Amino acid sequence: MSHVVLLADDDAAIRMVLNQALTRAGYEVRPTGNISTMWNWVSRGEGDVLITDVAMPDGNAFEVMPKIKKLRPDLPMIVMSAQNTFMTAIRASEVGAYEYLPKPFDITEVLSVVSRALADAKKPNAEDRKNEDDAGDTMPLVGRSAAMQDIYRALARLMQTDLTVMITGESGTGKELVARALHDFGKRRNGPFVAINMAAIPRDLIEAELFGHEKGAFTGANTRSSGRFEQAEGGTLFLDEIGDMPMDAQTRLLRVLQEGEYTMVGGRSAIKTNVRIVAATHRDLSQMIRQGLFREDLYYRLNVVPIRLPPLRERVDDISDLTQHFLRTAQRDGEPVKTLTPEAIRLMQNYSWPGNVRELENLVRRLSALYADESISAEIVQNELNIVDRPAVSGNSGPVDVSTAVESHVGQLLREHEPNLPPAGLYQRVIDRVEAPLIAMALNACGGNQIKAADLLGLNRNTLRKKIRTHSIEIIKHSRRN
Repeated sequence: MSHVVLLADDDAAIRMVLNQALTRAGYEVRPTGNISTMWNWVSRGEGDVLITDVAMPDGNAFEVMPKIKKLRPDLPMIVMSAQNTFMTAIRASEVGAYEYLPKPFDITEVLSVVSRALADAKKPNAEDRKNEDDAGDTMPLVGRSAAMQDIYRALARLMQTDLTVMITGESGTGKELVARALHDFGKRRNGPFVAINMAAIPRDLIEAELFGHEKGAFTGANTRSSGRFEQAEGGTLFLDEIGDMPMDAQTRLLRVLQEGEYTMVGGRSAIKTNVRIVAATHRDLSQMIRQGLFREDLYYRLNVVPIRLPPLRERVDDISDLTQHFLRTAQRDGEPVKTLTPEAIRLMQNYSWPGNVRELENLVRRLSALYADESISAEIVQNELNIVDRPAVSGNSGPVDVSTAVESHVGQLLREHEPNLPPAGLYQRVIDRVEAPLIAMALNACGGNQIKAADLLGLNRNTLRKKIRTHSIEIIKHSRRN
């Protein structure tokens, strides 16, 4: 007897294509274009697997899926949606979907998912997931490209697990954002999220930072101090730039992963730990293993689930969505409403983005802060992307210097709040908007060399380092463009 597939989608063309493909594969298909009919079938106990779109004329499938899950926990539900965002994938996971398929989909993949769903339906069910409220409009990750869809689906499957994850990707691709999403939408969301960047800590202090130290453990250890493992207890510990961890610390970390316990520096008693480990690096760890710089056994312990974040040049279709996201963020922070012309977006899509999403964010925030133009032209973007070679910026009215751009920006802020003045703190808000891009541009002009950038800016080197940390400025080391 053939399996019955319930198919709900308000698009007649999609129903026809899937109906034909599933029928040829030997399934009995019952198609409908509304939720009411789908619910009637399900409530009568019909169907072996359900394929459903999300938004339909008489409702949203996410609203009825918890009822289906409660009534028929053994019925696999496959969700399709043209709203290909991270939150769609997460919501599908939260309401108990077996799989989420972004539109447009591959017919072969649909058939494969249906086959797996029917096979898995015969196995004992895991504990049902609890239905949770929608997380709102704030997107931790942005993009609708095929590369990002693969990441969304992988993250949705990992949310309710404690599997160790290794995130790889170039600097500026958003590795910490992915780690935060794993925590904020996972089962450890009520616990702490603790991040430590191995490259930002002196190598001889990394073990004490990770595991804490007892009083008198070393010179200057005047009191007991907790480490990041203790601070992250019950939550997630994000080990950023794991490739910069020295070998001694790698050995201690390996024991934690193997035994689930650690000892503080200078301590003797083993301390049990309950944290989820998420690691990240922009380095080639396989090459480091061959060079004897990274432990192979630790690599396999950390690389249980690998997630590769693509550089921005491999997901240029996302640049428009990302730009709109950063413009909205700037607006929430007090910047005026801005748009970019289609020509400006196309120009940005043809740029190589050596600093990836971080560089794009810096550019958009700079455009929001320094230009009074409501519509940002391609000429302005071109000048900003070539800032290393051009000391002046230009707007639609010809070349202007930075002071003129700032004066225009402040003038617009004052006009927008007439007859009242803007909220107090205008001076610091303007300084904050200008300082971060100024430092980023100086570092870019100096190829990432902080000593040269400090000289260029006329700042003390330690002051520059502090400001880099304060503004979370990514240091991109690359050759000067000609």
